[in-house]
Amino acid sequence: MPKSPLLERVRNAIRIRHYSLRTEQSYIHWIRRFILFHKKRHPNDMGEREISAFLTDLAVNRNVAASTQNQALSAILFLYQKVLDRKLEWLDDVVRAKRPSHIPVILTREETQLLLTEIPGINGLITRVIYGTGMRKMECLRLRVQDIDFDYRQIVIRSGKGDKDRVTTSARCRNCSGTRT
Repeated sequence: MPKSPLLERVRNAIRIRHYSLRTEQSYIHWIRRFILFHKKRHPNDMGEREISAFLTDLAVNRNVAASTQNQALSAILFLYQKVLDRKLEWLDDVVRAKRPSHIPVILTREETQLLLTEIPGINGLITRVIYGTGMRKMECLRLRVQDIDFDYRQIVIRSGKGDKDRVTTSARCRNCSGTRT
């Protein structure tokens, strides 16, 4: 399948800005869906009316989550503002997906400990590190031995979200002499 020059421009604009690979994949996905939704019309030939129609379709007909619709909007705004260098007026006509209001389920300490003990091996270790430090999944998977400081009970997270470095501390396990991490 031949590569689209427009999508290559989008990829280059994303990479120049050092966005994550997942953001790149997501933005390409939503831009491609936007173009296909409008029967392969070029985005230069479309504007706010078409953007509103696409986002409204996602919310009303596809019943996507609010965060999914916002992700699609971000991808399209990136396309128009950063790649096509077009200013868009505020999109008043967009029907936004409603975020469901629900009370989150919070596990007790005992339930959390039981859950963590049920996950064996490397997956269990990763789960406990994420739980104990508040790291994101990819941050944990990218950890190196030299990022862990046992004396200060800290973990240096390099190139986290937004390509920023940060330090997180590990929590102490109540039923053991070590740490949860």
